[in-house]
Amino acid sequence: MATKELTIKEKLKNLYELQQIDSEIDQIEILKGELPMEVSDLEDEIVGLQTRIDKLQTAVEDMESTASRHTANIKEAEALIERYEKQMDNVKNNREYDALTKEIEMQRLEIQLSQKKIRESSTLLDGKKETLEAAKERLEVKNTTLTTKKVELEKIIEKTIKEEEKLKKKSEKAKKNIEPRLLKAYTKIRGAYRNGLAVVTVGRNSCGGCFNKIPPQIQLEIQSQKKILACEHCGRVLVDNETAGIIEEDAEA
Repeated sequence: MATKELTIKEKLKNLYELQQIDSEIDQIEILKGELPMEVSDLEDEIVGLQTRIDKLQTAVEDMESTASRHTANIKEAEALIERYEKQMDNVKNNREYDALTKEIEMQRLEIQLSQKKIRESSTLLDGKKETLEAAKERLEVKNTTLTTKKVELEKIIEKTIKEEEKLKKKSEKAKKNIEPRLLKAYTKIRGAYRNGLAVVTVGRNSCGGCFNKIPPQIQLEIQSQKKILACEHCGRVLVDNETAGIIEEDAEA
């Protein structure tokens, strides 16, 4: 059985009804404000900060490990020097004496080199630790802020979730009464404006969306409901107050 073709008046009525429902959904989103975006941004920042902290922590551990190796090298060299010095008391000839003297000198040079490396890494290590602590403090602040924002958002969602779900179901149902071509145009216009208004009434001889004047002849055409007309300035679909009034009465019934 063929589907009955809707009149222009019925099409406009359905479009305006859908707009009213979607505008109520938009109001809930306004109530949430920037919180969803803020929560998402904070979560991204926290992931980035945690990654940076992990890298800094690894760098600090590597530098501390290197410093520990140099400290161990110094102790080992000092032990060798002590052993070589004791051996010098029992040397039998100049060749042995010279060999031990050379070994002691080499170990002293090894100590000096390790001490230099420790001094150099110490300054870098202190800088890394300061940066790490600053990053940890910032992460703590971000986590606290995120927790607060999430609580705020959850409270709003808790208050509005049932109403929002109900409205979304109504919106989906209303969309079924609109032909695909019109629905596509409606969705495109809604996406073009922050207030989401794609279907508006004419008030005080002006477009209810951009508030530009609507010529008298166009107003008469809108009232005749013989074709769907859009504002020449903003592209929004225009409906007469009678159509809007019918919807409001239906909603109150």
